[in-house]
Amino acid sequence: MEHTVLDFEKPIIELERRIADMRSYASVEKIDLADEITKLERKVERLRADIYSNLTRWQRVALARHPDRPYTLDYVDMMFTDWIEVHGDRHFGDDKAIVTGFASFGGRSVAIIGHQKGRDTNDRIFRNFGQPRPEGYRKALRIMHLAARRNLPIVTFIDTQGAYPGIGAEERGQAEAIAVNLREMAILPVPVVSLVIGEGGSGGALGIGVTNRIYALENSYYSVITPEGCASILWRTRDHAATAADAMKITARDLMEFNILDGIIEEPGGGAHRAPHLAAEGLSTTLEGAFNELCSLSADALIDQRIEKYANIGVYTE
Repeated sequence: MEHTVLDFEKPIIELERRIADMRSYASVEKIDLADEITKLERKVERLRADIYSNLTRWQRVALARHPDRPYTLDYVDMMFTDWIEVHGDRHFGDDKAIVTGFASFGGRSVAIIGHQKGRDTNDRIFRNFGQPRPEGYRKALRIMHLAARRNLPIVTFIDTQGAYPGIGAEERGQAEAIAVNLREMAILPVPVVSLVIGEGGSGGALGIGVTNRIYALENSYYSVITPEGCASILWRTRDHAATAADAMKITARDLMEFNILDGIIEEPGGGAHRAPHLAAEGLSTTLEGAFNELCSLSADALIDQRIEKYANIGVYTE
């Protein structure tokens, strides 16, 4: 299957293709090219390490949006068992941009909520490009309340450019749906952990992101607005999106410095899309550690910790 190649990935891909061609040629012609191939493989590793250790913020945004990157349902398949999806908000309909359900994780029953994007054109339209409508947030809240009644920990996968800004969504109470989720998540009596696996855009992300712990894959981002949206406001053009990304400091490393994240999860070389199962293993290890810690706390302690966490974000003077 042909994969999407970003501009800064092209030198790596070129070398990998050369290696593949040499292997094929050596096999057909019965020639020993092992030494030459080994040298090229080492060169690829050095090049990959150099490129990915010096990515700009805008390049990390591109990786966060990579169309081959694993989405919520991919991680559900790799990390959980006994997955049962739950549909509908019991008010209007079933928003396909947010998936919800229950599953088993390390012998523990959990509730899962996550943004879901699509792979091809039809699937992207079906999933509304991962941009939830009000019914998506109300479906998520329904699952949260079910989890609270059954004393189940909750994990949310964040990956959206933002909530859908369409007229229909606004007519059905988009802002109110997100606001209610913020209020209700703050007082949930069960552990809640968020994993930012791609994009974390504005209230669209925060609507399922008020949690006890929040972790992010190293090539993800979390911001109040997309870089393009910021550039359109400040410079009246999207052409300055890279400048906006630098100014907003939206990468996982930036968020750690601001004490917003509880940890960064390393991705395999080249990004999560290069080795999805390794990315899933990192997420699983982090999630298991968080649940082991949080599940021993009382409901009151969980609520107090969650409120204190968000109250301490930001800087102000009086």
